This record gives sequence, C-alpha cells and structure tokens, in this order.
Amino acid sequence: MAGLDDLRNGAGVEFDFAPGAQVPLSGAGSGRTGVSDAIASVAYRDVEPAQICEPNDAASVKKGRFTLLEPNLGEAFTRAIETRMLGDGRKPLVQSFGAEPQTVVEHALNAKRIRRQRDRRLTAIMVAFGLLFLPGVLVWLGLFQLRRTIAGSQDRRTGIIGQVVLALLAVLIVLFVIRVPVDGVVRLYVWSLLPAPVAGWFLARQVCERTAQNLRAHWSDLLGGGGAGARIPEAVPQNPNDAEAERLRIGLAKLTAEQNSNVVHYAGPKGILGMGVRWGSWQLAEELRPRDPGREIDPFRSWDVARAIHDQMRMLERGPLHTGGFTQPSIVHWVVRHVGEGAGEVSRPDGPTADGYSFSNVEVQRICNEQQYGSSERHYLGVQFVLWDGELVVTMMISVTVLHHTLRIEVTGHALGPLHGFFRKGPEGKSRNVRDPLRPWRTTSRKLPLVEAREVVRLAARAPLTWFPARLDKLGGTISLPEPFGLRHTWATTPWRNRFMVDDVLRTATPVLRVAHAAAIRVLEENGVDVTPFDSRAQALSGQVEAAEPRHADEYNM
Repeated sequence: MAGLDDLRNGAGVEFDFAPGAQVPLSGAGSGRTGVSDAIASVAYRDVEPAQICEPNDAASVKKGRFTLLEPNLGEAFTRAIETRMLGDGRKPLVQSFGAEPQTVVEHALNAKRIRRQRDRRLTAIMVAFGLLFLPGVLVWLGLFQLRRTIAGSQDRRTGIIGQVVLALLAVLIVLFVIRVPVDGVVRLYVWSLLPAPVAGWFLARQVCERTAQNLRAHWSDLLGGGGAGARIPEAVPQNPNDAEAERLRIGLAKLTAEQNSNVVHYAGPKGILGMGVRWGSWQLAEELRPRDPGREIDPFRSWDVARAIHDQMRMLERGPLHTGGFTQPSIVHWVVRHVGEGAGEVSRPDGPTADGYSFSNVEVQRICNEQQYGSSERHYLGVQFVLWDGELVVTMMISVTVLHHTLRIEVTGHALGPLHGFFRKGPEGKSRNVRDPLRPWRTTSRKLPLVEAREVVRLAARAPLTWFPARLDKLGGTISLPEPFGLRHTWATTPWRNRFMVDDVLRTATPVLRVAHAAAIRVLEENGVDVTPFDSRAQALSGQVEAAEPRHADEYNM
C-alpha cells in the first residue's frame, strides 16, 4: 500500500478500503453536468478518428503502420484519455471548470471494458477459425489490407482498375487452393482454408453488432441527459495484491485532487486556462491618506482587504427582493502563474509550501501580501459562476495590491463559452432506400447493420493485440490531445454568439464590482484611511461598469 501512502502525503486524498467497497459509479452526486456527459460520449463513438480535429485543430491523428489496425474515434479517444489522465508520470492537467474530469475518465474506462469483453470473444473466434486455419486467414487479411491500401483508410471506392486487380488475385488464389497437389485429409484441410475464416467472420459479425448497439446506446443516453453512471468494477481491489485496481483508484484520486488545486495559469491573450479570456477590467487606485490630520492610519495588509471581500462575496446570492438572482458562486483564493501564450504544459506547486496539488493557506496569504511586483506568482480572489449546465463559466477575479502609498483594487472578468457543437452530435442510424417490387413508385427505408464487413475484419484483426496496447498504438496509430490539456477549455467556443449568455456575463460584473468596492472601503474606514477619494472613484467605476461590453482586454490595442 505504498502508493496509497504516497497519495495521502502528496494530494491529501484518502480512500476507505474497508470491506463493502462499492463499484465506482459516476452520477448526479459526483458533479456530473451536460458538458461532462457530452465529452464522455466521444468514448463510445464509432466514427473516423480524424473528426477529433473538428472542435480543435491542435489535436492530431498519428497514423500507424497498417491501416487495417487503425482505431476508430472511440477507441483512440479512450486510449488517449486513459494515457493522458491516468498514465504514470503524466504532465499536469488544467482544471476543468464546468465539467467533471472523473466522469469522463470513468466513461472512457467503461467503454474500454465493453470493448475488451468483445475482444475476448473475437479472440476466441480468431483462435478457433483463425489459428487453426492460419494460411487462409492471412490470405483474407492480405486482400483486405491491399483493398484498404488502394482505396485509402477512409474506405473510398477502389476504382475499376483496383477492383479488377483484386478480383484476378482472388481467382488465382482460389485456383491455386483447388489444384494444390495433395490428397486425403490434407486436401480437405487445404480446401477449408478459405471458407473456414468466412464462417468465423459470420460469428464475429454477430458479436461486433451487439457491442456496437451497446456502445451507441451509451452514446445516445449521454447526449439525451438520461445516461446511467459508468461502472468500472476493475477499479475495486479484489485482493490486497491487486496492483492494477490500486493504480486506477490512486489515479482517479490524483485526478480529483488536481481538479481541486488552487493554482491556475495565465496564458497571455488566451486568458486564464480553464477560465477563458479576459473581456473586461476595472481598476480602483487611490492614495492611502489618514482620515484624521496628525494621526497615522492603522496598519493593515492586502490579505485583510481580500479576506473582507471574500466574506462579503458569500452574500451575493442574497438580495432584498425574492427574484431568483445569483446562484451560489464558488469563491476561491487563487494563485495565478504566467505560462505564456504558446506554452506546451503547465506546472504544479512543489516544495515545502505545497499541499498536494495546491499551495497551503499560509503561502496564499504570503503571496497576497508580498508578491505584488516582479516575476512571481500573484494572488487573485475568484468568484465563479457555472451556468447553463456547465456550458458557461463566468469568473470575476479580484486582486489587491499596495505599491508605495497607492492601494489598487482590480476587478477583471473572464468568460469560458459553451462546448463545441461536435460533442452534441448523436449517432446516425444506417439505412438505405429500397424500391417496392410490387409498387415501384414507392420506396421504403431499410435499416442496415451497424457493423459492415470491413469493420468486422478490422475489429477481429485488432482483438488479439488489444492486450498489448503500446504495440497496437505503433501498428494502428493514435490521436494526440491539445496541450496544455484540460477537458473543458480545450474544446470551448466563444460565448458571444448567444444573446442570453452574453447577458449573463455582462450582468455579473456590476454586483461583484460594487460588493468588492464596498467591502474594501469598509476595511479602509475601519483602519483610519480617508475613504473620500476611494468612494468617489468607486462611484465613477460603478457608472462605467453599467456600460460594460465584451472586448479583448488582454490585447491592449497594441
């Protein structure tokens, strides 16, 4: 249990391995949102892997050596998510505000389990009808690989010349098998080399069709809002030496701890990763002067102001009228690091000041009071609203700095838009129009199997190799996810094309700004500061914020 001890010391997360441990199940109580389900649905999809580049062209598809072994989108996405989010020695992740990463990972593992059950059956069929009739299987696989090579991996038509070449080659192979100079039992075996794999193919097709229907049912349910939680029994230890289950459980715990980190990263004009671009900024900066002549102001620190603002922000959802209003916000003291617009990865806290994946409370206070100038982390108080079932994330960031005699309170607005429409695409049934033989002027739609002949061959060829995923990645190919990777911001779009989302973003600024100024002025007044200039400036800003409009605040028009 050394890994568990490391996790307790590193991430501050503990697990109860007492008898009666339940199968992990993602549900409404685990923070699932529509965004989480939409992203998780990709793990069940059976379309081309290149479609992952549609929502973000920073993703890429790496081709393997054999197109016959290439994965579909669900297989490639599942493998990429498991490697990127649960792999040993993985890079740090960007927090996914408005989504629940564990839900996505659990569904990826669930899709992997469903496919693994199918692959076990296909492997048994391959042994019975493939290994015993290996020469015939190699001939069929060679023909299919040649056809895919001529037509391309997307299985376009091979053309007349290609079809003629394949037909002639198939005829020559059949003639060779019929005329092979052997007799008796060996002759019967040679004659069965070609038809035996076809019989195995029919059995494999039934297995593949049932699995495809199961996967598509999960896909549809997740997008319809009625999807059941993903069950991953392999994450429950079956005995004290179950290393794989221990690895999965610790990986999920680390994922949750990293999601709850209080460190975020500013990527220049891209804004804060996970929170979106900065669209507005309002600054109150005035000189600290004593209220009473001949008397110094009482000493206070930036943290005192930030803490007072934090306490007052907790009352945002309350108002004098019963009109609904704000939902309960998430209020967090953030430590913000600069990483640059083109950064390929982010960093985690380390050293004695780190508490797992977060900075300790003492260090956060020190940063707020002392690190306000120069190359260092900065403190921000964040007020975050997750709206539209996770589709819109509105974050107001408040910083308090004191340089010489000037106290500056800066309020900035960040907005992360809805998920790309690609993740809302449901499965399309396969059908074709057939003319009625008795009434030729009528056509009827006939449902087709979900799994075509070439797909059965691909799945059967991949099945024995799924127990060696690293080798299969080289032979079939993989997809790479955009970096720095976070499930939410990677595939977010702009909120400015939705009228109501824009209204929600703009309306958030005014109350937050006024509460921040009121709390700060109260602290100043309690410590003997002349608040007249602060009050005048706050009223001016209060008027300006009423005309708030989205703009590129981080570009400064330079």
